[in-house]
Amino acid sequence: MDAIIEFLIQWGYVGMFLSAFLAGSVIPFSSEAVLIALIHPSLGLNTVVCLLCAATGNLLGGLTCYWMGHLGKMDWLVKYFHMKREKIEQVQNYLNGRSALMAFFAFLPILGSIIAVSLGFLRSNILLVSISMFLGKLLRYIIVIMAAQGVFNAL
Repeated sequence: MDAIIEFLIQWGYVGMFLSAFLAGSVIPFSSEAVLIALIHPSLGLNTVVCLLCAATGNLLGGLTCYWMGHLGKMDWLVKYFHMKREKIEQVQNYLNGRSALMAFFAFLPILGSIIAVSLGFLRSNILLVSISMFLGKLLRYIIVIMAAQGVFNAL
């Protein structure tokens, strides 16, 4: 794993994007290690650009989970889990009203992929999901950067 992280660090912004994409998908990966290395002053990379590469890559990785869920069929729930179509639609309507809030928490390890797949399966509004997911992932990376720069040490 260390060799992969070193390789991605050498690729700079592209490496940041790729590591965040992997971390946002169903592949377990730590993009935070790459981010922390890339924002070190010795590399001379722009922190804001690193942040945007990380958040965008992680969003697209999360949207691959959404897409995988979207490939699922409601008929599978009826056929294999013996759920009533009316109940599925009721749950879908309930969650669609909360999809933005749920998508915000797609940055959480392991649970985030499950959230994204579920939102795709339930056909939640892709625009709301994307915006909310991006904001959650952006906030997480901002906190990682602040921690790496010692902002929380002063508190």
